[in-house]
Amino acid sequence: MAEPETSANDISLRAAEVAADVTETDQPQERRRLVTAFTKAATSGARRAGRGTRAVGQRASSGTQAARHRVGEGVSWLADQVVAMAPRLRVRDQAALRAQFPGKSADEIADALIEGAARAAAATGGAAGAVSTLPVLPAFPVEIVAETLLLVGIELKLVAELHEAYGSPAPGNFQERMSAYVASWAHRRGVFMIEGGLIMAAGSPLAQLLRRRLVARAGRSAFSLAPFLTGAAAGALFNRRETRRLGRDIQRDLRRRAIDGPGDGKGDGNWWRR
Repeated sequence: MAEPETSANDISLRAAEVAADVTETDQPQERRRLVTAFTKAATSGARRAGRGTRAVGQRASSGTQAARHRVGEGVSWLADQVVAMAPRLRVRDQAALRAQFPGKSADEIADALIEGAARAAAATGGAAGAVSTLPVLPAFPVEIVAETLLLVGIELKLVAELHEAYGSPAPGNFQERMSAYVASWAHRRGVFMIEGGLIMAAGSPLAQLLRRRLVARAGRSAFSLAPFLTGAAAGALFNRRETRRLGRDIQRDLRRRAIDGPGDGKGDGNWWRR
C-alpha cells in the first residue's frame, strides 16, 4: 500500500509524530520502516508541489555541494518548521518515565533516553541513505530537509525528556516549555544555563544560532545521500554520534543542577518570558 504524500503544510506534524514513534520503539525494523515511509512521503509530496528538484542535474554544482546550497537557501523555512514542530512532539513527563523505567535512577533513565534517541537518529540516517539508492530521480535537497527535520524532532524530544528525568522541566505551559527546549537544543545547554531571552524574531541571536545549527545539521545529513549504501552507513554513524553527544552535553548540565541546586544556574528564573 502506498504511503500518503506529506505536503509542506503538514511536514512538521508528521515529523513530530514519526520522531516520537521512532524514538520509543525497540524494534530496529520498525524504526527503519517509519523513517523510510516519512522520507518517501515528504519527497513525493515535494515533487508534486514542484519543490526541491531544481538542484538535481545542475552542472555547475552537484552532490553534497548542491544539497548544502539548497538547504542553505531554505534554512529560514526549515527553522520555521522546527518551531512549529516542537509543541507537536509527544513528550513523556517524569511520572511516565519513572513508570516506564521502574526502579531506575535519574542518571539511568537519562542514559536509556540518550541511547534510544541515538538509535533512532542512526535509523534516520540509514533510511535516508537507502532511499537515495532507489532507481528514480531523487530530490536530494528534499530528502536532506526531511531527514534534518526528523533528526531535530528526535533530539528535541530527547532534550525535553532529559529535563523531565532530572525533575527540571522548563517553566510555563507546554508550548512555552517546548520553545525553551528549542533554545536548549540550539545552545546545547540545559534551559537554566542559557543566558539572555528567548526571542525567536528574525535577526535575534537565538534565531541566528538556530539557523547556524540547522545548516550544520543539514550538512551532516548530506553524508547519508552518498552513492549506494555507503551513504546509509555514514549517515547512521554521524547521526548516532551527534545525537549521543548532544544528549551527554544536556545531561551534564542537568546533573550539575541536581547536585548544586536550582539556585546556582546562570541567569534568572524568567529568561524564557522576555
